[in-house]
Amino acid sequence: MSHSIPDDLLRRFDIPGPRYTSYPTADRFVEAFGEADYIQALEQRRAGSMALPLSLYVHVPFCESVCYYCACNKVITKHHERAAEYLRYLSREMELQVNHFGVGHQVSQLHLGGGTPTFLSDTELEDLMAMIRRHFRLVPGGEYSIEVDPRTVTEERLQVLHRLGFNRLSFGVQDFDPAVQKAVHRIQPAEQVFDLVAAARRIGFESVNVDLIYGLPLQTPESFARTLAQLEQLRPDRVALYAYAHLPSRFKPQRRIVPAELPSPGDKLAMLSASLDALGEAGYVYVGMDHFALPNDSLAVAKRQGRLHRNFQGYSTQPDCDLIALGVSAIGRIGATYSQNAKTLDEYYDMLDQGRLPIVRGLALSRDDLLRRAVIMSLMCQGELLYESIELGHLIECKSYFAREIEALEDFQAAGLVTLDDSGVHVTDRGWYLVRAIAMVFDKYLQHDQDRARFSKII
Repeated sequence: MSHSIPDDLLRRFDIPGPRYTSYPTADRFVEAFGEADYIQALEQRRAGSMALPLSLYVHVPFCESVCYYCACNKVITKHHERAAEYLRYLSREMELQVNHFGVGHQVSQLHLGGGTPTFLSDTELEDLMAMIRRHFRLVPGGEYSIEVDPRTVTEERLQVLHRLGFNRLSFGVQDFDPAVQKAVHRIQPAEQVFDLVAAARRIGFESVNVDLIYGLPLQTPESFARTLAQLEQLRPDRVALYAYAHLPSRFKPQRRIVPAELPSPGDKLAMLSASLDALGEAGYVYVGMDHFALPNDSLAVAKRQGRLHRNFQGYSTQPDCDLIALGVSAIGRIGATYSQNAKTLDEYYDMLDQGRLPIVRGLALSRDDLLRRAVIMSLMCQGELLYESIELGHLIECKSYFAREIEALEDFQAAGLVTLDDSGVHVTDRGWYLVRAIAMVFDKYLQHDQDRARFSKII
């Protein structure tokens, strides 16, 4: 896929919008949804779909130091003894979960995120994985991934992770430029990252992802071009290229960033455009949104074969399965419900001390929510909305039900982002780069909500 989007089109769609790791999005969750609703969803699953594999997400909130750009739910501490207490509560949460749907369910996808999961010691990671295996069964051929801060691991630690069953790594790099690293309080020499990626390949990890962010303080198109050149040398299996969203009113660490040091909108646009060109020329497949993969990576293969899925961790090759979320602030999905755990350690611990699952909010999806989720995920993952499949699955007539949306898409068709015909809506190669904007047309909540500043911009 070639990058052929005029800059004026990129500017036109440089608007805030959801990332659609779910629909409805997490900002629509309500506190009226609590533990009792979640337990009901678990019991319904137990009655109807026990044979389907699960996805697991475990949130480890601790970091030793703060990265100024960060918008994650985290706890900054150098007191590593806090991890042991956290693991005790994670064990308690797992026990409460399996009390409602049984021990030994198959898991085909596991992701450890944060925070910094590698804040945990080798022994603590061993304890966590043993805990998971006591309650769940990790099936052969699954995706078992962990987010890694390069500053917290050595080759020996990577060997431990591989022995524990992890087969995918995601390294947070953001930028190789030393001045940018200093401006965001995350200094990690490029040589360190290169050595770790080489070690990961020797050890036998199936896939290595590298995260980059454009729009950070002191970045320029020239400096980011150097980072892209280094990335091409590194050649990870996957690349996640994120736009920095400066929202200091929502995320306290971002208040340490000097606004005058942020690149101009024009420079940010130039960085995106150059990134699309560079990654394409380096042979990466544009999977969608901010994800790129080498042609033989399973994510690129799933894209080609129409097997791509999307969940709270982003794009995935795994089937659209229920997600059990463990740990503070973690978000899960069971059937037609979403749920989120308590966002602070105190509240998370307190609820578990009371013998309660730490669910503080969530959502039971309506029939319209389920329909629109199917449409949005089809656009985000397969790049098309086929009327017949939606009509058969949801017993509606698409052109009538979505008359307003289809009319709105005529402007997108004129811009070369989609084609419309009697069979449905088809995202073009050009449209893939702006698929969030296309999906937003079908978001009923956004149709009635003009306050979109809480979302990051598409570009």
